[in-house]
Amino acid sequence: MQAGHATREQVMAWLDEVADPEIPVISVVDLGIVRDVAFDGDECVVTITPTYSGCPAMQVIAESVTAQLNKHGIAKVRLATRLAPAWTTDWMSDAGKAALKRYGIAPPAQQAIDISGLSRRLAPEPDVACPHCGSMHTALVSQFGSTACKALYKCLDCREPFDYFKSH
Repeated sequence: MQAGHATREQVMAWLDEVADPEIPVISVVDLGIVRDVAFDGDECVVTITPTYSGCPAMQVIAESVTAQLNKHGIAKVRLATRLAPAWTTDWMSDAGKAALKRYGIAPPAQQAIDISGLSRRLAPEPDVACPHCGSMHTALVSQFGSTACKALYKCLDCREPFDYFKSH
């Protein structure tokens, strides 16, 4: 136990309360961008991988992570950015995917990386379930939704449009 006697598990639990600023129903932990927590003496080192290198939310996330840990008595926080391996939707937790669905965003429908982790899949467009009614009778409207990481779909049964968090 370092950094004010906090454990890695406690820090991860505190960080699980930090919401993603673009999709506030999912935490930075459930999104999979918090890669590691370690202690270097009295400093807590949080390693993060942005969802993409130009993510405009990273500054807000860094400030929120630091504020959250300061609130719990960890005075020294250092964020380390790890760009490799690149973030993938495979790192999202099941709880995070369920939160997206409850919010009206269809979670990734397939894995982005094969089991060996050596190559990306070149699969056809996935079958995407409507997060509103559960129907698989959906259609792609646009490759880009409200953000670049989402596509716009519509349900052909309930007629509701929805974002789909693309696998990548």
